[in-house]
Amino acid sequence: MNPVTLLPFQPGVLVGGVIILILLAASALISGSEVAFFSLGPREKANLESRKGATPRRILKLLEKPEHLLATILIVNNLVNVGIVILSTWVTGAVINFGSHAVLGFLIQTVAITFVILLIGEILPKVYATRYAQRFAYLMALPVTILEVLFRSVTGVMVSSTSLVKKRLKESAGSLSMDELSHALELTGEELKEDEQILKGIVRFGNIDVSEIMQPRVDMVAVEIKTSFSELLDTLMRSGFSRIPVFVEDMDHIKGILFVKDLLPHFHKSGNFRWQSLIRPPYFIPENKKINDLLEEFQQHKIHLAMVVDEYGGTSGLITLEDILEEIVGEISDESDEEEPLFSQIDRHTYLFDAKISVHDFCKILNIPDEVFKEIRGESETLAGVILEIRGELPEIEEKIIFRNFTFVIKNVDDRRIKEILVKIQEVSGNESC
Repeated sequence: MNPVTLLPFQPGVLVGGVIILILLAASALISGSEVAFFSLGPREKANLESRKGATPRRILKLLEKPEHLLATILIVNNLVNVGIVILSTWVTGAVINFGSHAVLGFLIQTVAITFVILLIGEILPKVYATRYAQRFAYLMALPVTILEVLFRSVTGVMVSSTSLVKKRLKESAGSLSMDELSHALELTGEELKEDEQILKGIVRFGNIDVSEIMQPRVDMVAVEIKTSFSELLDTLMRSGFSRIPVFVEDMDHIKGILFVKDLLPHFHKSGNFRWQSLIRPPYFIPENKKINDLLEEFQQHKIHLAMVVDEYGGTSGLITLEDILEEIVGEISDESDEEEPLFSQIDRHTYLFDAKISVHDFCKILNIPDEVFKEIRGESETLAGVILEIRGELPEIEEKIIFRNFTFVIKNVDDRRIKEILVKIQEVSGNESC
């Protein structure tokens, strides 16, 4: 059996050893930068945004594309580690002759080198970078920026390929539709009925447009800007609202929103008091904005009411924070609310609806999908609007209109609008959809 022997010294071994040390240091810095950059939270990022200089800007620019940043770090780190393994194997082979002790050679050349890479090139720098993330990010901002530019073409291919995989996985994972989720919730026990309604509201939440739940223009309570103080107080007392829109000439020109709490210190003043100075700026939103996005905006801007406008800038209605929350938790009533039921149930299959009820609320009451009237509703958001879309003109009292398994009987109309509609529902078989 040939013993383990040292081979004659070669100048190249010293150079190789120095390069290995340099590569180990590079591996440590690159590994630490991965933790450092991705450990920066909102507070640290805000701190960087407030600072001047090239380094904070470099860090923030790198974080704008986290996938490209991570791909760059992983590519460089793996290249460096492969370089360490190859050089280490060559150096140990040039220094030691393992002879017939192949297992010992394997342990030194593979296991020992891997341990050194893990300890010095991975574990220690990542532990340090976790504790001093911002300091480490400052140190590596310029080197990583240079590496990101050098490897941009390679990282672009990697990110594109992973994006394709993620898209396919998302399609596969997202195959469970909202209807299927709602159906799953319906299978819960009766004791969870209240929770079921809240969960259903959350499931539908992201798909609801503002126009579906807003207070329509015809039902809005607003005041003209030239209204006297005494008339204003009378309107506020009758409406019971804490916020009220103020317009100039007509509803399409909303000047602002008046908060009742702003009026409290001035209630004792004479009828000449200029209440117009208390108006706050209005917040306008389009009809097709999703209510989950609007809720986020309400939180950011600390407001409770928004004016809804159509594509021409005309006022369509208004929506409040309470309207949005009611989509999740159900009707919210306070002591000032007057009961104005929008429907009454006559029997299991017959309902009497106020014609101004929204299509969204109509479907929610009957526990049917909103898509039922999608093909014929057009731009209509109320049950009356749907009837007009089907009929083409204002129907007469007691006129019957049939659509799918619904029979609509017009119970009350005036010269301009439908007021009440009797709805009869014919049962469909289990495999059919309304």
